[in-house]
Amino acid sequence: MDFKFLKTEVSEGIYIVKLSRGAANVMNLEMVCEICDLIENLALNADCKGIIITGNGPFFTAGLDVKELYNYDRPTSETFWRSFVRMIEVIIRFPKPVITAINGHSPAGGCIIAICCDYRLMVNGDFRIGLNEVPVGIAVPEVIFDIYSHCIGNKNAYQFLIEGRLLNPYEALQFQLVDELHDSDQLMNRALEKMKQYLRLGPETFSITKRNLRQGIIRKLQSGFENNFKTTIEHWWSPESRNLLGKLVEKLNAK
Repeated sequence: MDFKFLKTEVSEGIYIVKLSRGAANVMNLEMVCEICDLIENLALNADCKGIIITGNGPFFTAGLDVKELYNYDRPTSETFWRSFVRMIEVIIRFPKPVITAINGHSPAGGCIIAICCDYRLMVNGDFRIGLNEVPVGIAVPEVIFDIYSHCIGNKNAYQFLIEGRLLNPYEALQFQLVDELHDSDQLMNRALEKMKQYLRLGPETFSITKRNLRQGIIRKLQSGFENNFKTTIEHWWSPESRNLLGKLVEKLNAK
């Protein structure tokens, strides 16, 4: 399969997926659909043993392409959000190991990709990771809180989401948002080492256990888009949200 915004390499059955869209790898509808299609394809590919997701340049991904999303009409906006939820589910449900090598900044949607994976390694440096949706006018649905709190605990997830707090790599390690920190020249080597550790486990046992441990999140995601994201989408079109998002778009355009 050919992709516009994803680059793939294969080594001993390990697929390295590099997010690659512009300077910050921001995600629009087309990129999100590509991520979904690739991961669904690899789930069925017997030659794929596991996936390592990384980014390009100083960004893992800066999250959603707010400048583009802000100008979507309502039908396109709903298509985007449905596709974004599908992306979350296909990563959560992926039956093989998924590791993120977070090579730089990873706020908002970038952090969501990371917390859906089995293991997270992050580069040392002046970078930030976390969910900062609230300050920019995006209401956070309960299922995202559930996934976030699975990593950092309910109290921290609640407080960080309300405040839109972004963490530096050391803080991310301290709060268990990431599992390891490494210098940039060692990040991918260590991700490959960790993947090979997972691959020494029985693949069927790993897959069944992973599914069992994620059943609560999977059931909630499968309960329906409206159940999980209806209020978020309604708020997206509210005057308050449009005002905050519009200010963010102005700031991004001024850069």
